[in-house]
Amino acid sequence: MEQTLVLIKPDAVQRSLCGEITSRLERRGLRLVAAKFMWVSQELAETHYTIHKGKPFYDGLIKYITSSPVMAMVWEGPDGVAAVRQTMGATRPTEAAPGSIRHDFALDVGRNLTHASDTPENGKKEVELWFSPDEIVSWDRDTDRWIFEG
Repeated sequence: MEQTLVLIKPDAVQRSLCGEITSRLERRGLRLVAAKFMWVSQELAETHYTIHKGKPFYDGLIKYITSSPVMAMVWEGPDGVAAVRQTMGATRPTEAAPGSIRHDFALDVGRNLTHASDTPENGKKEVELWFSPDEIVSWDRDTDRWIFEG
């Protein structure tokens, strides 16, 4: 099972979209294994977005992600990273596929509602950054045999 980090960002929290986003991931067949509603510290934000340090939008990104609580989650499933990213839609909402979360609820890249890890390697790193091992719950869902082959 591949795990990935999902953040429901401040704009989605303020717009009361946590339930909608979580519901879509559940209906897709992904399994939630960790979740917490939290304020993002300056230090966590800077560590998470290190790759963007020095870019023109970096300071605004840090200010934005720390401006309101976020819902941080870990989801898993076969090809979990790809499945979550497809469910979210393209980073730029106007390029997102119809039916995706960003297509249906967002207009601007700076308010694109969610973060999802972009590779399995980054998924592992991001999960470890945002969650301690004891916060991740390993469990079997009775419906998994009808969702996951093998």
